Amino acid sequence: MYTIVTPEKIQLDPGSVVRLPGSWQDYQALVQQLGDRPNPRIKFRKGEILLMNPLPEHGRQVHILANVVTVLLDHLEQEYDAFTPITMELPEISGIEPDYCFYIDNWEAASGKNRIDWEIDPPPDLVIEVDVTSYTAVEDYLPYRVPEVWLFKKKRLMMYGLVDGTYSVQETSQFFPEMNLPAIVEDCLQMAQQRNTSAAMRALRQQLATL
Repeated sequence: MYTIVTPEKIQLDPGSVVRLPGSWQDYQALVQQLGDRPNPRIKFRKGEILLMNPLPEHGRQVHILANVVTVLLDHLEQEYDAFTPITMELPEISGIEPDYCFYIDNWEAASGKNRIDWEIDPPPDLVIEVDVTSYTAVEDYLPYRVPEVWLFKKKRLMMYGLVDGTYSVQETSQFFPEMNLPAIVEDCLQMAQQRNTSAAMRALRQQLATL
């Protein structure tokens, strides 16, 4: 399989990342060309377009991390809304497709909406990104002022909080301050690998029930 990016066809090898110089108009044209196809993923930074075709492990890890967040929120009886796939866009500035995002504190602002205006509506409270191919940069979420970003890379969970207009590594999540999230994620991924995701989530619920 060869990498092809033309006005007529886009084809990428699994796990590959393509960086192209391009304008906002070029990005919009590629988005329209891709339509509702889940892959390749596409991102716009000013003057640059990135395309990425995820590996299978990417989707599996995203699914597990999103399930972890869902189980924790349910345990706390916290109302929320969640989205995937979703495209966040600020014209001429940024276009990005987070792996998963959660509205927690601001769930009422997003609930029931078919479209979100990223220039007016609040951003997701929590974004999850899994980086297998060096495609992700936490700073991509600065234009949207997302309060917290989780980046899972090289089998390690890093949590970033927005502080004074920049992202810094946090030891705990503002949404789960009492939880050892890196350990929880590691245990769930290990059990999912050894058995399956449902077994990992059942084990997590049982663990939480004893707290």
